[in-house]
Amino acid sequence: MDKINIYAVSDSIGETAEQVAKAVIRQFDIVDFDIKRVSYINDKEAIDGLIAKASLENSFIVFTLVVEELRDYLTEKAVEHNIGAVDVMTPVLLPLVKQLGLSPKNEPGLLRKLDEKYFKRVEAIEFAVKYDDGKDTRGILLADIVLIGVSRTSKTPLSMYLAHKNIKVANIPLVPEVSPPDELKLISPKKIIGLTLNEENLNKIRRERLKAMGLNDTANYANMERIFSELEYSEKIMKMLKCKVIDTTNKAVEETASIILDYIADNSK
Repeated sequence: MDKINIYAVSDSIGETAEQVAKAVIRQFDIVDFDIKRVSYINDKEAIDGLIAKASLENSFIVFTLVVEELRDYLTEKAVEHNIGAVDVMTPVLLPLVKQLGLSPKNEPGLLRKLDEKYFKRVEAIEFAVKYDDGKDTRGILLADIVLIGVSRTSKTPLSMYLAHKNIKVANIPLVPEVSPPDELKLISPKKIIGLTLNEENLNKIRRERLKAMGLNDTANYANMERIFSELEYSEKIMKMLKCKVIDTTNKAVEETASIILDYIADNSK
């Protein structure tokens, strides 16, 4: 048998067609074959070029084209030139259309777009974990947004929430005994968000935190004088950096995140 050339054709990357072709070829004892991915087929001229090449070889076409006109054209041309061609998408789409009563978007590359969005989200989540709580200040220069504030002002929950919106966030705790990282002075103030909280609420939150850890809630961490000192210090740093400041008192994480997202959108215009 002559070498078989299988063309995995798509109006996007062509990974799905290629994977189907590989799965099918494994069902046969064929050694001499080649699977060629043909991506971003979006007009009839590209199909004509493909058919012209495939007609000179012992070839077969596996395709995922979502535009009906191009699907029909490729099928028609393949029949004219006696080339085997299999439409991978339509047999799955048609029963869904019938069952759900919906029309497909017929938009090329949707799977690729979803994959890219998913991986960006995963990357942002991993970033938030890596650069949480000032673990590595190098993240400040790489982040889309840097959250700063004293302990228990929702920096970590906000970082994770924003990461699910594909935003890379680093967060830095502000402690009077420790100078803020120099990297904060190297980025635009528009990338820095200062978080603050009413002293009574902060005291309550810290006391509850100490109890949850099995510690005495009268520890210095929840002492009002200490809290006043930390808030005063954080206010000083935020003014020095000229960053936006958000009071998170009585605000849910989602509400604060919404303010930040609006701020990012305004500054990207």
